[in-house]
Amino acid sequence: MSIAENIQRINAELAGTKARLCVVTKTHPVERLQEAYEAGARCFGENRPQEMAAKHPELPADVEWHLIGQLQTNKVKLLAPFVNTIQSIDSLKLLREINKHAAAHRRVINGLLQFHIAQEESKSGLTLAEAEEILDSPELPDLSHVRLTGVMGVATFTSDRDQLRREFQRLHGYFDHLKAKYFAESPAFQDISMGMSGDYQLAVAEGSTLVRVGSAIFGSRG
Repeated sequence: MSIAENIQRINAELAGTKARLCVVTKTHPVERLQEAYEAGARCFGENRPQEMAAKHPELPADVEWHLIGQLQTNKVKLLAPFVNTIQSIDSLKLLREINKHAAAHRRVINGLLQFHIAQEESKSGLTLAEAEEILDSPELPDLSHVRLTGVMGVATFTSDRDQLRREFQRLHGYFDHLKAKYFAESPAFQDISMGMSGDYQLAVAEGSTLVRVGSAIFGSRG
């Protein structure tokens, strides 16, 4: 199937759910991103700041760029002029840096708190206690150029659907807890980013609002 057919199929599957598609475009050339754009995709997710910064001027201005990989503080300046959402926030230090550069560009950048939900130690992310420590920080209200809009997690790479379901349920539980405790009056805090090419249907069933799909659209790399 073509890129356009794959996007249309996934969007048809998501119709009637709370979830929307974020196309994972990492390592793919601009020409293939343009195909996805012409098929109606507007949310593009990249892992590497340098790659996103290089592609950004080559694509239309209404692309909603999401950084889904780990972000070092010294790379924030590359993205600050245009990035919509940073899905991988895992420290107060990173929030401070995003706020500083967003303020310089007179922008507000959205952010998701990334949680560690997988069994693999190689996957990064916060514990609930670490997230609460960030949210309890007295300086957080002063970071007015970052808007926290939800949570993100990367599940274990496994075919065990029961395990995946438990991990997705855990992330949804974290979201519900933070929403009730910190964001009850914040309608912007609404996103649960979970689910990738191999498990996004299951993630949607467990309440995902953003699925990050690459290989199911572009095919496997390499």
